[in-house]
Amino acid sequence: MSTRPDDRVASASSAPATSAPAPARADALILFAHGARDARWAAPFEAVAAAIVAAQPSLPVRLAYLECMAPDLLGAGSELAAAGCRAIHIVPMFLGAGGHVRQDLPALIETLRRTHPQAAFTLHPPIGEIDAVMRAMAHAIVATVEGPR
Repeated sequence: MSTRPDDRVASASSAPATSAPAPARADALILFAHGARDARWAAPFEAVAAAIVAAQPSLPVRLAYLECMAPDLLGAGSELAAAGCRAIHIVPMFLGAGGHVRQDLPALIETLRRTHPQAAFTLHPPIGEIDAVMRAMAHAIVATVEGPR
């Protein structure tokens, strides 16, 4: 993802975002990913966030990370709440609901709820557990294995 002065997607190395779609008329969307030491790891997440921004330019979107990268979830959620967002949707960018999604993430969201009672933080299922995503992954894998025809 290129870094432009008007970038609306926050990443580990850019300014905060200001746009992206989210379910159910959200004021804001946070894409929550694990994080990594190698900044290149974030490229697919930045691409997803940029596509969301392109589809829904009036909705703030942020990338947030559990570790190794910034911003973290508390920082991204606090920023959006301070900006006046009242319905903040959080989509874990994980293939499944392991310990981070089942334990770490709910604790972080509870902290956000206590710190920002004026905002509603809604946790959605991990992206990898959404039927359309599972079908898309299966299709992509079959296409990769079969190769061009």
